[in-house]
Formats: sequence, structure tokens, C-alpha cells
Amino acid sequence: MHFQRFYRLFTCSLCAAVLPLFLASSPVARAQDTHVVSPHQLQQQVQSATATRQQHIDTLNHFLATPTAEKAMKDAKIDPAQVKNAIPTLSDAELANLSARAAHAQSQFAAGGLTTLALALIILAIVLIVLLAAYH
Repeated sequence: MHFQRFYRLFTCSLCAAVLPLFLASSPVARAQDTHVVSPHQLQQQVQSATATRQQHIDTLNHFLATPTAEKAMKDAKIDPAQVKNAIPTLSDAELANLSARAAHAQSQFAAGGLTTLALALIILAIVLIVLLAAYH
């Protein structure tokens, strides 16, 4: 009986002595002492994300400023200024997606793969997506 009690007491004492040493040397404790990402790296990532976002906005604005886009919006009675103001309100993912689609459509049109009508329909689809995403 005394042996079991002594064994429990010994085990608890050992755990109480060893556990803090184990936790102090764990990766979690060491990660609290050092930053996983340095402030300089974080700043570079933010600047890169901002530049990428601005590039997507510029691509969409350039695409929607073409004469074909302006005519398509005018025929559909859509205010180009409203679309231009809505573009920056899109999420990064939406901007990346629409920017890629606009660039692809523009390159296809330049290569003769799209007619003016097909390009106008793509433009209107992008405009509607911009407006729906921004105001929904």
C-alpha cells in the first residue's frame, strides 16, 4: 500500500519537475521568442500584394477604356464611371480572375480569334460581374 502511494507521489513529482523543462524547450515556446516572419519580409509581402492588386485594377481599367468597351457600355446604357468606381471595391481574387479574363479576351481579339460582337459580349459580362460583385 505504501509502495503504491510512494510510486504515485514520485511520478507526480517527476512530472512536475520535468514538464516545465519539456515545455520550455518545445518549438512553440521557441517560436514565441522569435518572429516566424520578419517585419521586413512582411512589408515586402504587403508591397507585393498591393502592386499586384494595382496591376489587376489597371488591366481592367485599360480593357474597359477601349473604344469597343465604351461602345458596348453605351449601348447597354451602363455608366462607365460607375464601373470604374466599382473595380477597386472587388476582392483580390475577383480582381485577379477578371483581370486574367480581360487580358485573355484582349489577346484573343488582337489575334483575330474573337469578333467584335464576341468581345462586346465578354466586355458586358465582365461589367456585369464587376457591378454585381461590388454592389452585392
